Amino acid sequence: MAKEKTIRCEYQPTILSVPVAPKQLYQQASSNDAPTIDAWRHYWISQFKANHKRFGPFKDRSIGKLHNKHQFMPAIVVGSGPSLKDNAHVLKENPGLPVLSCLHNFHFLTDLGVKVDYWVSLDSGPITVQEVSEGGDPAVDYWAKTKDQTLLAYVGSWPELLEKWQGEILFYNAPVPDEAIMAELAKTEKFNIHVSNGGNVLGAALYIAKGYLGCSTVAFLGADFSFSYEDKFHAWNSSYDGKQGTVMTVVDVFGNRVKTWPSYYNFKCFFDYVACQVPGEYVNCTEGGCFGAFPEGNIVQIKQMSLSDFFLRFSLSNHMKDAIEDPTLDQWLPSAPDVKGFKILY
Repeated sequence: MAKEKTIRCEYQPTILSVPVAPKQLYQQASSNDAPTIDAWRHYWISQFKANHKRFGPFKDRSIGKLHNKHQFMPAIVVGSGPSLKDNAHVLKENPGLPVLSCLHNFHFLTDLGVKVDYWVSLDSGPITVQEVSEGGDPAVDYWAKTKDQTLLAYVGSWPELLEKWQGEILFYNAPVPDEAIMAELAKTEKFNIHVSNGGNVLGAALYIAKGYLGCSTVAFLGADFSFSYEDKFHAWNSSYDGKQGTVMTVVDVFGNRVKTWPSYYNFKCFFDYVACQVPGEYVNCTEGGCFGAFPEGNIVQIKQMSLSDFFLRFSLSNHMKDAIEDPTLDQWLPSAPDVKGFKILY
């Protein structure tokens, strides 16, 4: 039996440390590595060779070209979680920070009119082609809209995706924990522009933001790693709806129970591990999901806030613009609300 109730969602209290050892988080995050490698070994090798034949050498089209391009700036990385339905539009208020989005969001963010600086793709299957338009307007040619866009793609990507992309493509490699695979790839080209990712495209976006673009502070949007309260896995109708299969329940950032797949719980553990071990500021603006959440509370290493509040920290100086243009203006004070002039910060 299920009942529907309206509740007020407030972030859980903050806890000062992860309630499990970081080593356990990493072990959980990598627990599915072996079967993943076995399933994808052939595709990674054959598609690396095919893509090299068409686009190589990869060193001439490397994400290394972006090194420190946004150094010292915060970055926004956007996952494909269901929470995007409620807050993706806030990205249009972006004060100029670089945005890296999972490619699966292409149709959704394009239709919203959101500017994305870099689209990131990691998956090596044909699903990457389908996901560019899945849930979008059937009358729209989304491939035509890639013309002026930049794709950051894994060297073992599905070749058709790269052929259909009409904009710039920059490549990266991924450190697969299998010496035989890496040795085989090196026979075609030794390409050590690696992006550690935890098996997740949002993980690739995070690593690129920090390791290549030079962004210490990273804000996350759409990083749910779980279903919504309405059992949706994306912000649009997708092929994942109604096919939950084997799920587990975890606590979200508001202390409520949500469903997720074991594989996505592993991804959540990877991101929690990174936030605890890798220097930088991590801000979760997802407003939902289980990133940084435990039954004991939300870990202090990951700040929880809305994207609007995150943007506010970069716009405080805008309040002083009127005074700068006309220093004779009176200050606006709470005690004198009728006085015409600028509003002081504090």
